[in-house]
Amino acid sequence: RARALLQQLPPQDCDERYCPDLAEEERRQLRAFSARRRREALGQGLECPVPGPCHGCPCRKCGRRLNKGDPGISASRLGDQFWHPSCFSCHFCHQQLVDLIYFQQDGRIYCGRHHAELFRPRCASCDQLIFMEECIEAEGRRWHLEHFCCLECDEPLRGQRYVMRSGRPCCRGCFESLFAEPCQACGDPIGADSEEATHQGLHWHARAACFCCSLCRKPLRGQPLTCRRGRLFCSDACSRGQDTSSTASDSSDSAFASAPSPDS
Repeated sequence: RARALLQQLPPQDCDERYCPDLAEEERRQLRAFSARRRREALGQGLECPVPGPCHGCPCRKCGRRLNKGDPGISASRLGDQFWHPSCFSCHFCHQQLVDLIYFQQDGRIYCGRHHAELFRPRCASCDQLIFMEECIEAEGRRWHLEHFCCLECDEPLRGQRYVMRSGRPCCRGCFESLFAEPCQACGDPIGADSEEATHQGLHWHARAACFCCSLCRKPLRGQPLTCRRGRLFCSDACSRGQDTSSTASDSSDSAFASAPSPDS
């Protein structure tokens, strides 16, 4: 219950004490925003048996009828309407509302988190509402200017190239040193600016010199291909030719490995 309350009613959305880094103007806006929401939208549902005059009324969410004496939830801000207890949930995330605390907007009920996000963007880093005039938007999410940083080295990324990693931005240097996949052909990391080709979980530079047939070197981008033992071929004929040469090579390697060393 405590975890659900923190998710549905983030304390930083209504109490400046949970936002220590706000400038004075941002604090003023947060106080005004919180007061307006409490005054105009906040309510708590009432659980009670459906009264006689509402016998047969439809549940506001699912539309199924509620009969006299059935358990129901009413919300004073939305008039004489009832919900099944399991239907009294946030319009956006569909979670049942803890302690029946709701915020209403345009006839719909929301948890506090998603009601606030109807009016203000939320920082993907600190989870606070953004009251500044400027913010950074990337990949469908928003950040305070100072919070858009590399997930590894914390370097600011405003105006810089970046790569998204697990939903968070990563600078090119950290990405290439920590996360870039090695090319199966040349062994070099596939950098953030390089085009990549993948097949069966393996990775190549998309350039013709790397993503090509292992036998005849024909470029394979946009072409049918065959993969055997992690190597690419343009046709079955090339893959059979490679099998013949690799068999001879394997036999030689085995004989060399089994010969006694001079030390022994």
